[in-house]
Amino acid sequence: MPQGTVTRRYRFCAAHRLHTDRLTPEENQAAFGKCNNPNGHGHNYVVLVTIKTEALHEARDLEHLDRTVNDTVVRRFDHQDLNGDPEFADCTTTGENLVKLIWELLESELPDGRLEKVGVIETRDNYFEYAHSSQPTGGARG
Repeated sequence: MPQGTVTRRYRFCAAHRLHTDRLTPEENQAAFGKCNNPNGHGHNYVVLVTIKTEALHEARDLEHLDRTVNDTVVRRFDHQDLNGDPEFADCTTTGENLVKLIWELLESELPDGRLEKVGVIETRDNYFEYAHSSQPTGGARG
């Protein structure tokens, strides 16, 4: 049966601070600028999730995808401080790390081989993407 892909859009609002204990306060400020503010800052994140689907099963696939993303991603991160999430205990809350974490969370909940790509829009100018056998890509911090 022919396969295609479908992409769904989800949203959540979260705060974070770009900071690492591996750098001095001055180095953190130089690396992350205003995003290193000790009080943090927030974003209205948009998450794009692409799955492989068969036209015959698309409605069922989308219902399962919506439930999975809302239960696994949106409820976890919406109106939270990302720096407090245990998965970020040993890494910085960059868009690259966030998109990779979302991929990992969804990959374990969706049928094998169905997850095609995850994208995260952090700001007007920052988009991060993770796909099977790829490394995260993205733009400037913020």
